[in-house]
Amino acid sequence: MTIITETKSYRKPDYEIDEMFINRWSPRSFLDKEIPEEVLLTVFEAARWAPSAYNEQPWRFIIAKTKEERERFYPFISEFNLSWCKKAPVLVLILSKTTRNGEFLQSHSFDAGAAWAHLALQANKCGLITHPMTGFDFDRARETLEIPEDYAIEALVAIGYQGEKEALSEKLQEREQPNGRRPIKESLFTGKFGNELK
Repeated sequence: MTIITETKSYRKPDYEIDEMFINRWSPRSFLDKEIPEEVLLTVFEAARWAPSAYNEQPWRFIIAKTKEERERFYPFISEFNLSWCKKAPVLVLILSKTTRNGEFLQSHSFDAGAAWAHLALQANKCGLITHPMTGFDFDRARETLEIPEDYAIEALVAIGYQGEKEALSEKLQEREQPNGRRPIKESLFTGKFGNELK
């Protein structure tokens, strides 16, 4: 397994896994550099192949890649997130359709999450970084982008090329590193909730 130097000191898997899961993290420093259309579409092609209940594919993506499109997003993004995501060449709002044949689709968020994971891992393989956010005004986003009521807003994602840590404010520089994870056994129960895996 080849874990890149940047993540080596922060992330150590307990079991052998593909390095792509360790190497993907969410930096905030973006280069002011456009993503070629072919590369960007490759990222969404990966999302397209995510699994979903009934093969319903409830995920939808509103992409802002021109200056005008991105500026339409800015008013509903929190001041903190806007301070760093303005440099990202692409912003994407992830939605999920909440109904199927007029009935509530229980798995809509779960399935959209699978599509997001595919997107993030493919972006990493393409030399891009992604940073998901929920720090924005969901109601304002719905109104601004004319999102129908039967679509849930899941998250906003910045996509681009990684910039230098020093380009961020001093406060953000302190946070510009991969996060670790709790031990795997703290997430696992056996048989029923609360029974620790031995």
